[in-house]
Amino acid sequence: MDRKIVIPGQLLSDKEKTAGPGTYVKDGKVYSLLYGIANVKNKVSVVPFSGKYYPSRKDFIIGTVIDVTPSNWIMETGSPYDGLLHVSEYPKRVDSSEMRGCMSIGDCVIVRVKDVSKSMKVELTMREPGTRVLTKGRIIDVAPAKVPRVIGHSGSMVSILKKESNCDVFVGKNGRIWINGRSGDMDHLADAIEMIERESHISGLTDKVGRFLRNEPEKVAESDADELIEEERSTLPAKEDNVTEETCRKVDALLDDEVDEA
Repeated sequence: MDRKIVIPGQLLSDKEKTAGPGTYVKDGKVYSLLYGIANVKNKVSVVPFSGKYYPSRKDFIIGTVIDVTPSNWIMETGSPYDGLLHVSEYPKRVDSSEMRGCMSIGDCVIVRVKDVSKSMKVELTMREPGTRVLTKGRIIDVAPAKVPRVIGHSGSMVSILKKESNCDVFVGKNGRIWINGRSGDMDHLADAIEMIERESHISGLTDKVGRFLRNEPEKVAESDADELIEEERSTLPAKEDNVTEETCRKVDALLDDEVDEA
């Protein structure tokens, strides 16, 4: 996969059909809509370096209950727009008087965006597999633009995170990540996620994160190794080689004397 940093308006492809997320088409050519990393494979897409989350239909996100009305839970979605979860979209039948007992203010919930109107009314649902109230674990926030990097190509990165950390992981499209496991494992996993967000622009990141979680030493490229050796040599005293040669001559002389005496 070809990956490079691009700016808005930069030409990415002459083939209109390759246009993907983060791009636009003009005169049959594909241009970058954003400042970020361009991924060129079957489709051309651009992952922005930063930006807010805007809800889209079918997104799985982690919302936080901020109010409860007689028929809706109102949730903060990590975007400029709050989401509404109607009581009919809860997994089971609930009376209005029971709503606060099911989910109350401050609860974090995995929900799915059911619909988004033109006026940005965001409707949520919990009638989907995997949606639930989160009663344990931790929530980690990352920039929404970094979510594709945390998930990885075909889920490669998030699979490594789960396997090597022994933790449960759920990545919301709104940049909220739920992790659950032993305290020490979650600490280590949180550090790995921070590394992904910090170094999302580099190649080979999946392997690097895997080694980090396994506590393996980081691999150093040959060019980097040569540079490190040269740096190490530059710290040695300038006359060290001369001293070594002089010492060797003295040792040889002593050995010759011992042979003569024998």
